[in-house]
Amino acid sequence: MRAHLARVDAVIVQAVIAGALSFAHLHDLAEAAGQSGWKAWAYPVSVDLLLVAAWRRMRQLQRAGQAAGGPRLWFLVALAASLGANVATAGLLDLDDVPAWLRVTVAGWPAIAFFGGTLLAHAPHTPETPAAPAPSAADTPAEPRAVPSAVDRPDREALPASSIDPGPAPKPTAEPVPTPAPAVALPPALVDRVRALADEHRSTTGHPADPDAVRARLGLPPSMTASVAAHL
Repeated sequence: MRAHLARVDAVIVQAVIAGALSFAHLHDLAEAAGQSGWKAWAYPVSVDLLLVAAWRRMRQLQRAGQAAGGPRLWFLVALAASLGANVATAGLLDLDDVPAWLRVTVAGWPAIAFFGGTLLAHAPHTPETPAAPAPSAADTPAEPRAVPSAVDRPDREALPASSIDPGPAPKPTAEPVPTPAPAVALPPALVDRVRALADEHRSTTGHPADPDAVRARLGLPPSMTASVAAHL
Protein backbone atom coordinates (compact mmCIF):
# COMPACT_ATOMS: atom_id res chain seq x y z
CA MET A 1 0.00 0.00 0.00
CA ARG A 2 2.79 2.42 0.91
CA ALA A 3 4.68 1.62 -2.30
CA HIS A 4 1.53 2.35 -4.34
CA LEU A 5 1.01 5.68 -2.56
CA ALA A 6 4.66 6.56 -3.12
CA ARG A 7 4.30 5.95 -6.87
CA VAL A 8 1.12 8.04 -7.01
CA ASP A 9 2.74 10.87 -5.07
CA ALA A 10 5.73 10.84 -7.41
CA VAL A 11 3.47 11.05 -10.48
CA ILE A 12 1.45 13.93 -8.99
CA VAL A 13 4.58 15.88 -8.04
CA GLN A 14 6.05 15.37 -11.51
CA ALA A 15 2.79 16.47 -13.17
CA VAL A 16 2.57 19.59 -11.00
CA ILE A 17 6.17 20.59 -11.77
CA ALA A 18 5.79 20.03 -15.52
CA GLY A 19 2.47 21.88 -15.59
CA ALA A 20 3.89 24.85 -13.67
CA LEU A 21 6.88 25.15 -16.02
CA SER A 22 4.72 24.92 -19.13
CA PHE A 23 2.28 27.45 -17.62
CA ALA A 24 5.14 29.90 -16.97
CA HIS A 25 6.58 29.50 -20.47
CA LEU A 26 3.20 30.19 -22.09
CA HIS A 27 2.76 33.27 -19.90
CA ASP A 28 6.22 34.61 -20.77
CA LEU A 29 5.66 34.09 -24.49
CA ALA A 30 2.23 35.76 -24.43
CA GLU A 31 3.62 38.71 -22.47
CA ALA A 32 6.52 39.07 -24.91
CA ALA A 33 4.04 39.04 -27.80
CA GLY A 34 2.24 42.10 -26.42
CA GLN A 35 -0.40 40.49 -24.18
CA SER A 36 0.03 42.18 -20.81
CA GLY A 37 -1.77 41.95 -17.48
CA TRP A 38 -4.43 39.29 -16.95
CA LYS A 39 -4.43 38.43 -20.66
CA ALA A 40 -0.94 36.97 -20.43
CA TRP A 41 -2.12 34.68 -17.60
CA ALA A 42 -5.24 33.61 -19.50
CA TYR A 43 -3.27 32.15 -22.43
CA PRO A 44 -1.73 29.18 -20.56
CA VAL A 45 -5.10 28.42 -18.97
CA SER A 46 -6.73 28.34 -22.41
CA VAL A 47 -4.05 26.08 -23.90
CA ASP A 48 -4.09 23.60 -20.99
CA LEU A 49 -7.90 23.42 -20.86
CA LEU A 50 -8.11 22.70 -24.59
CA LEU A 51 -5.45 20.02 -24.19
CA VAL A 52 -7.33 18.26 -21.36
CA ALA A 53 -10.77 18.57 -23.03
CA ALA A 54 -9.51 17.12 -26.31
CA TRP A 55 -7.82 14.21 -24.50
CA ARG A 56 -10.94 13.32 -22.51
CA ARG A 57 -13.20 13.48 -25.59
CA MET A 58 -10.75 11.37 -27.59
CA ARG A 59 -10.72 8.69 -24.90
CA GLN A 60 -14.53 8.63 -24.72
CA LEU A 61 -14.85 8.06 -28.46
CA GLN A 62 -12.18 5.36 -28.44
CA ARG A 63 -13.96 3.47 -25.64
CA ALA A 64 -17.20 3.69 -27.64
CA GLY A 65 -15.44 2.28 -30.73
CA GLN A 66 -15.92 5.46 -32.78
CA ALA A 67 -13.52 7.58 -34.81
CA ALA A 68 -11.71 10.22 -32.75
CA GLY A 69 -10.09 12.23 -35.55
CA GLY A 70 -11.56 15.60 -34.52
CA PRO A 71 -10.54 15.49 -30.82
CA ARG A 72 -7.13 14.13 -31.82
CA LEU A 73 -6.61 17.11 -34.14
CA TRP A 74 -7.41 19.62 -31.38
CA PHE A 75 -5.21 17.70 -28.94
CA LEU A 76 -2.28 18.04 -31.36
CA VAL A 77 -3.01 21.76 -31.87
CA ALA A 78 -2.96 22.44 -28.11
CA LEU A 79 0.12 20.24 -27.67
CA ALA A 80 1.91 22.15 -30.45
CA ALA A 81 1.04 25.47 -28.77
CA SER A 82 2.36 24.29 -25.40
CA LEU A 83 5.47 22.65 -26.84
CA GLY A 84 6.16 25.64 -29.08
CA ALA A 85 6.08 28.03 -26.12
CA ASN A 86 8.49 25.80 -24.17
CA VAL A 87 10.94 25.68 -27.08
CA ALA A 88 10.61 29.40 -27.88
CA THR A 89 11.52 30.43 -24.34
CA ALA A 90 14.60 28.17 -24.25
CA GLY A 91 16.84 30.91 -25.67
CA LEU A 92 16.12 30.25 -29.35
CA LEU A 93 13.88 33.31 -29.56
CA ASP A 94 14.62 36.87 -28.52
CA LEU A 95 11.69 37.73 -26.25
CA ASP A 96 12.58 41.43 -26.49
CA ASP A 97 12.07 41.38 -30.27
CA VAL A 98 9.27 38.90 -31.07
CA PRO A 99 8.62 38.45 -34.83
CA ALA A 100 5.37 39.67 -36.33
CA TRP A 101 4.10 36.19 -37.28
CA LEU A 102 4.37 35.08 -33.65
CA ARG A 103 2.47 38.15 -32.46
CA VAL A 104 -0.28 37.35 -34.97
CA THR A 105 -0.40 33.70 -33.84
CA VAL A 106 -0.68 34.64 -30.16
CA ALA A 107 -3.34 37.27 -30.91
CA GLY A 108 -5.40 34.76 -32.95
CA TRP A 109 -5.17 31.93 -30.41
CA PRO A 110 -8.37 32.87 -28.47
CA ALA A 111 -10.50 32.45 -31.59
CA ILE A 112 -8.86 29.10 -32.37
CA ALA A 113 -9.31 27.84 -28.81
CA PHE A 114 -12.93 29.01 -28.69
CA PHE A 115 -13.73 27.25 -31.96
CA GLY A 116 -12.08 24.00 -30.86
CA GLY A 117 -13.69 24.06 -27.43
CA THR A 118 -17.13 24.66 -28.95
CA LEU A 119 -16.77 21.70 -31.31
CA LEU A 120 -15.64 19.43 -28.46
CA ALA A 121 -18.43 20.56 -26.12
CA HIS A 122 -21.28 20.24 -28.66
CA ALA A 123 -20.20 16.98 -30.29
CA PRO A 124 -22.97 14.31 -30.03
CA HIS A 125 -22.47 11.96 -27.10
CA THR A 126 -23.42 8.36 -27.95
CA PRO A 127 -24.35 6.30 -24.86
CA GLU A 128 -22.47 3.07 -24.51
CA THR A 129 -24.82 0.13 -24.99
CA PRO A 130 -24.10 -2.68 -22.52
CA ALA A 131 -23.57 -6.07 -24.06
CA ALA A 132 -26.46 -8.52 -23.70
CA PRO A 133 -25.70 -11.45 -21.40
CA ALA A 134 -25.06 -14.78 -23.05
CA PRO A 135 -27.89 -17.34 -22.70
CA SER A 136 -27.30 -19.81 -19.89
CA ALA A 137 -27.52 -23.56 -20.16
CA ALA A 138 -30.93 -23.53 -18.45
CA ASP A 139 -32.43 -21.41 -21.27
CA THR A 140 -31.26 -23.86 -23.98
CA PRO A 141 -33.96 -26.45 -24.73
CA ALA A 142 -32.77 -30.03 -24.38
CA GLU A 143 -33.25 -32.42 -27.26
CA PRO A 144 -35.81 -35.17 -26.53
CA ARG A 145 -34.20 -38.58 -26.14
CA ALA A 146 -35.60 -41.61 -27.88
CA VAL A 147 -37.31 -44.05 -25.49
CA PRO A 148 -36.15 -47.60 -26.20
CA SER A 149 -38.86 -50.15 -26.90
CA ALA A 150 -39.55 -52.75 -24.19
CA VAL A 151 -39.32 -55.61 -26.69
CA ASP A 152 -37.10 -55.72 -29.77
CA ARG A 153 -38.64 -56.26 -33.16
CA PRO A 154 -37.42 -59.92 -33.56
CA ASP A 155 -38.88 -60.82 -30.16
CA ARG A 156 -42.20 -59.23 -31.05
CA GLU A 157 -42.39 -61.30 -34.21
CA ALA A 158 -41.62 -64.50 -32.26
CA LEU A 159 -44.26 -63.96 -29.54
CA PRO A 160 -47.98 -64.37 -30.20
CA ALA A 161 -50.00 -61.23 -30.60
CA SER A 162 -51.98 -61.88 -27.35
CA SER A 163 -48.81 -62.07 -25.20
CA ILE A 164 -47.38 -58.75 -26.32
CA ASP A 165 -48.20 -56.02 -23.86
CA PRO A 166 -48.23 -52.78 -25.77
CA GLY A 167 -47.93 -50.83 -22.50
CA PRO A 168 -49.13 -47.27 -22.00
CA ALA A 169 -49.01 -44.99 -24.96
CA PRO A 170 -46.09 -42.53 -24.81
CA LYS A 171 -47.17 -39.06 -23.79
CA PRO A 172 -46.45 -36.33 -26.31
CA THR A 173 -43.48 -34.24 -25.28
CA ALA A 174 -44.37 -30.58 -24.98
CA GLU A 175 -42.10 -28.30 -26.90
CA PRO A 176 -40.16 -25.95 -24.61
CA VAL A 177 -41.40 -22.37 -24.69
CA PRO A 178 -38.56 -20.00 -25.56
CA THR A 179 -37.73 -17.77 -22.63
CA PRO A 180 -37.75 -14.08 -23.51
CA ALA A 181 -34.38 -12.35 -23.29
CA PRO A 182 -33.96 -10.50 -19.99
CA ALA A 183 -34.00 -6.72 -20.05
CA VAL A 184 -30.53 -5.20 -20.14
CA ALA A 185 -29.78 -2.80 -17.30
CA LEU A 186 -29.40 0.79 -18.50
CA PRO A 187 -26.89 3.30 -17.10
CA PRO A 188 -28.38 5.81 -14.61
CA ALA A 189 -27.87 8.74 -17.00
CA LEU A 190 -29.72 6.88 -19.76
CA VAL A 191 -32.55 5.93 -17.35
CA ASP A 192 -33.03 9.61 -16.46
CA ARG A 193 -33.16 10.47 -20.17
CA VAL A 194 -35.77 7.75 -20.83
CA ARG A 195 -38.00 8.98 -18.00
CA ALA A 196 -37.64 12.60 -19.10
CA LEU A 197 -38.80 11.73 -22.63
CA ALA A 198 -41.71 9.71 -21.22
CA ASP A 199 -42.82 12.58 -18.98
CA GLU A 200 -42.55 15.01 -21.89
CA HIS A 201 -44.70 12.78 -24.11
CA ARG A 202 -47.30 12.27 -21.33
CA SER A 203 -47.55 16.01 -20.61
CA THR A 204 -47.88 16.83 -24.32
CA THR A 205 -50.30 14.13 -25.50
CA GLY A 206 -51.86 12.88 -22.27
CA HIS A 207 -51.00 9.29 -23.17
CA PRO A 208 -48.16 7.02 -21.98
CA ALA A 209 -45.08 6.99 -24.16
CA ASP A 210 -44.44 4.07 -26.51
CA PRO A 211 -41.22 2.25 -25.44
CA ASP A 212 -40.24 1.67 -29.07
CA ALA A 213 -40.67 5.39 -29.89
CA VAL A 214 -38.57 6.39 -26.86
CA ARG A 215 -35.91 3.86 -27.86
CA ALA A 216 -35.81 5.28 -31.41
CA ARG A 217 -35.43 8.86 -30.13
CA LEU A 218 -32.44 7.82 -28.04
CA GLY A 219 -30.80 6.08 -31.01
CA LEU A 220 -30.71 2.66 -29.31
CA PRO A 221 -30.94 -0.68 -31.19
CA PRO A 222 -34.31 -2.51 -31.34
CA SER A 223 -33.02 -5.10 -28.86
CA MET A 224 -33.08 -2.41 -26.14
CA THR A 225 -36.89 -1.86 -26.33
CA ALA A 226 -37.51 -4.20 -23.38
CA SER A 227 -34.94 -2.36 -21.30
CA VAL A 228 -36.55 0.99 -22.10
CA ALA A 229 -40.03 -0.35 -21.30
CA ALA A 230 -38.82 -1.55 -17.89
CA HIS A 231 -38.14 2.05 -16.85
CA LEU A 232 -41.34 3.66 -18.16
